[in-house]
Amino acid sequence: MDIVDISSAKPGDEVFVIYRNPHVPTVANVRPAEIVAHPKDPNALALFLNETFHVIEDDDALFPTSESAQKAFEGHFFDFGDE
Repeated sequence: MDIVDISSAKPGDEVFVIYRNPHVPTVANVRPAEIVAHPKDPNALALFLNETFHVIEDDDALFPTSESAQKAFEGHFFDFGDE
């Protein structure tokens, strides 16, 4: 799976994330986001997504292309194996 290494990310990088709607937890989709300087910590990075800053967590999966994010999304939400 093609995932962005956050240690090499820099402000201005465009990434793609699988974003769960906080108001409807069963809804998720692939959204573009931008890596930006954290607004309160100049030594940290954040995501700017949906006009809001988000702290980048260790378990966040950031993808370099919408295609790689979509493939991960489909694998996670629609791959039911041999059921």
